[in-house]
Amino acid sequence: MRISAAMPAAAFLSCALLCGFGGCGGSGGNTTSTQTQAAAPAISTTVAQNGAVIVSLASTTSGATIYYSVDGSAPGTSSLQYFAPFLVASNLTVKAIATAPGESASSIASQSFAPNIASGTLVWSDEFSNSSGANAQPNPLVWTYDTGNSGFGNQELENYCAWGSSAAPCSAANPNAYVDTNGYLHIVAQQPSPGVYTSARMKTQGLFSFQYGRIEARMKLPEGQGMWPAFWLLGNNIVTNPWPACGELDVMEHINGSNPLNEGYDWVQGSIHGTGLNGGIQYHPAGFSAADWHIYGMVWTTGQIQYYVDSPASIYATFTPGTQAGTWPFDAGPQFVILNLAVGGNWPGSPDATTVFPAEVQVDYVRIYAN
Repeated sequence: MRISAAMPAAAFLSCALLCGFGGCGGSGGNTTSTQTQAAAPAISTTVAQNGAVIVSLASTTSGATIYYSVDGSAPGTSSLQYFAPFLVASNLTVKAIATAPGESASSIASQSFAPNIASGTLVWSDEFSNSSGANAQPNPLVWTYDTGNSGFGNQELENYCAWGSSAAPCSAANPNAYVDTNGYLHIVAQQPSPGVYTSARMKTQGLFSFQYGRIEARMKLPEGQGMWPAFWLLGNNIVTNPWPACGELDVMEHINGSNPLNEGYDWVQGSIHGTGLNGGIQYHPAGFSAADWHIYGMVWTTGQIQYYVDSPASIYATFTPGTQAGTWPFDAGPQFVILNLAVGGNWPGSPDATTVFPAEVQVDYVRIYAN
C-alpha cells in the first residue's frame, strides 16, 4: 500500500492495524496467522526420604494439560497424563510437555534423577506424628477426603465426613478422622442417631502418588457386623479412565467380625481389579485376629503385585498378567492411597444389634520402600 496525498497518515495507520501492512483481501494481499505455544512445564521437587523426591509438574498456560514420560522417550499426547505429584525413588529422567486448546505443544522440559537408592530403603512415610497436645488434623498436604453418602457403588450406609465438617450428620467436635497425641491415626465410624452412620475415607488423590515399590501400613481393625475397613489404591487416571479401567489395588480389606461369612476363622484379603480383571486371596493363618496390630503390605514391580502380612518375606498372594484374565492396568502410571472404614454395603451387610459404635481403625504409619 502506498500513501497518497489524499490519504491522511492516521487513516493509513488505522487500515494497517486492521488489515496488516500486506493489504486487505485481493489477490495481492498476504494474511498470516500465528499460533502461540503453550508454556513448557516447570519441574519442581520436594524432599521425601533418603534421597527420594516428590516431583510436581506445572505450566503457566491456563487450562494446560501436561503429559510426561519417565523412560527417556519424548512425551506426546499418548504419554502419561499428569494428575498429581509423584514419588521418584529410582534413577530416571522426567520429560514433560504442556498442551492447550488453540496453542501448539510446548517445548520439552527435562530433568534427570540419580538417587541411587538401595532396595528396601524407606523413601516416604506418614508416621502420624502429633506434638500439639490435642487430637489433630491428618496432614492436609498428604490427605484429602471423599465425602457424602452416595453408597460408593457398594450400597454402603455411611456418610463420609471431612476434617472440620459440621454439616449434619457430621460433627467438627467429634471428627471421624484424627491423629491422637500418641501418634496414631484414628478412622472412626459413629452412629449419631438410629440408622445414621458417619465415618471417613481419606485419600492422597491430587496430593501424592507413586508407582512401584513396597507400601505397608501397620493397622488395628474393628471386629463387628457391618464393618468394612480397607487400605487400597486407585490409578491417578481415574479422572479420565473411570473405574475399573484405572486399576484398583486392595492391600487389605476386612469385613465383619472374628467369624466373617461364617468361615470359622478371621481373615483379611488382598485383591486386584481392572477391566475384566478380578482376583482376591484370603489370608487366614491359625490364630490370626484382625483386632491385633498387624502390618499389611504390597510389593509392586513391573508386571507383578504381591501381598503380605507382617513381613515381606511371607508373601501370601501373587498376581501377574499371565495368571489373571482381563486388562492389566498396573504398569500404566502412578496410583494414590486410600484409607477408609465403610459401614454396611453389599459385602459385609448391615450393622445389627451386636455392632458396637463407635468403631475404629487405628493406623500407626504408612510407609513406602524402594524396590
